[in-house]
Amino acid sequence: MSIKVGDKLPEASFKVMTADGPGEISSSELFGGKTVVLFGVPGAFTPTCHMNHLPGFIEHADTIKSKGVDTIAVLSVNDVFVMDAWKKASNASDQITFLADTGAEFVEAVGLGLGPAPIFGHLRSQRFALIAKDGEVTFLAVEETPSDATATGAAAILAAL
Repeated sequence: MSIKVGDKLPEASFKVMTADGPGEISSSELFGGKTVVLFGVPGAFTPTCHMNHLPGFIEHADTIKSKGVDTIAVLSVNDVFVMDAWKKASNASDQITFLADTGAEFVEAVGLGLGPAPIFGHLRSQRFALIAKDGEVTFLAVEETPSDATATGAAAILAAL
């Protein structure tokens, strides 16, 4: 069963790249006392994710944050090195936090896993976007077609804020 508006996000640990190398951030650190936009993608560097989904959040990061959002984060079931390479290749600087859900624990816990899909070889994340205030989901959208990035894109988040 998928998480829904009004639910608390589960405790989880994400891999992130720090100045000192690979590190971790817990969901309580990420979401606690903050307003966070989190969007999940099937894979870093995949065509829709790289060319259609992520760019809107980079372009509109300042506007999104001006509406009271503390953190914008993208999550994928990839390793921390791939997520860091994607951040650098996308010129995202520190506007967006890149989270590696390496073993798909978070997406499984919130019921937003995809697959395993033959093209990816193992469980990935559905394309989703949510807004959480102090860890409680206040907005959630999941794309019905993974190659679409409209209901979960930056414009949809801006409308929901």
